[in-house]
Amino acid sequence: MKYLFIIQGEGRGHLTQAIALSEMLSKNNHEVIGALVGSADGKKIPSFFLEKFHAPSFSFASPCLAYCKKTKALDIRKTLTQTFLNVKKYISSIRKINTIINQLNPDIIINFYDVLGGIHQFLYRPAIPMVCIAHQYLLLHPNFQHPKNHWFDQLLVNTNTRITALGSIKKLALSFTPFANDEKQNIYVIPPLLRSEIEQLKPQNKDFVLVYLTQYSLADELIKWHSKNPKVMVHCFWDKPQNTEVYKYARNLHFHRINGQKFLEMMQNCNGLVTTAGFESVCEAMYLGKPTLMIPVPKHYEQACNALDAKRAGAGIMGNKFELNEFMKYIPKHQDISTDFQLWHSRSTFLFLREIDNIFDTHNAPNFDLIPTIA
Repeated sequence: MKYLFIIQGEGRGHLTQAIALSEMLSKNNHEVIGALVGSADGKKIPSFFLEKFHAPSFSFASPCLAYCKKTKALDIRKTLTQTFLNVKKYISSIRKINTIINQLNPDIIINFYDVLGGIHQFLYRPAIPMVCIAHQYLLLHPNFQHPKNHWFDQLLVNTNTRITALGSIKKLALSFTPFANDEKQNIYVIPPLLRSEIEQLKPQNKDFVLVYLTQYSLADELIKWHSKNPKVMVHCFWDKPQNTEVYKYARNLHFHRINGQKFLEMMQNCNGLVTTAGFESVCEAMYLGKPTLMIPVPKHYEQACNALDAKRAGAGIMGNKFELNEFMKYIPKHQDISTDFQLWHSRSTFLFLREIDNIFDTHNAPNFDLIPTIA
């Protein structure tokens, strides 16, 4: 079978999943013939993806999240405004997606949570089936536990999620733990797609905390806490442009330029991970048995869901700010769940290929439901 990927390319999560799936498919005699990568500017594809993904890649402009510079919180109004102002650009992107699909003629399209991928499927309705993959589809599952008193945020996120899956044959929901499938909504639960390098690591516990920031502006909170706790060794990865690979802010506080391989190598040796509740980094920590402090970006509902669900799964604890006092107390009490998580992850190839093999079952039909119901 020939596969074409459509990937929401802001951040690293969906891109990393695409790399992992490409490797899995290649090992099982399938062919990935290309990737369409959406981003805010529609031009640059991250170098780490180009190095690992061994098929042609094409960029296109796609809607992305916007944040408040002052508060660092997710700004819904700004996100929606930017989306409407760039409608003409996105129409061109949809046409580009259609042109490349016609040129490459894949057997299956895999959409990694890109909105325009779903809209394309809705508008053009190609005969080529589309399967969607993301952890966000688990939020539509009736058994998923959502944060309380956030009905409007839930409505917005679920509406966006449904748009990405317009016309899809199946929604493959990545999950920290097993869930029963919801065939009524075409939701099938599979393990996380993790990069293969993690299976080669040998975890140790050395005396430092590892931090991953999705926005470098959040570092102010970490710096403030560390000024009161200067004896704690902290290595932080961030996206702030800098001239050196490592910026030594203080004797025991070092900021590293984002580097996927280096981050994994340091994760295997840290005694705990602090992160902004991104799905991928939490999964990697669970695989390696590292306790995790999850601090969702303010007003970022998806990350709030990730943190709550990961806590349920035994990954660690939640926090509101980069103040690590409670986490330092928690680390020695953490119960290692890596064996159970690795067992669940080991089923990823079998479960994915099983769902693909069943893709042409007569009971599966494209889903063009736009009703924004709350799961």
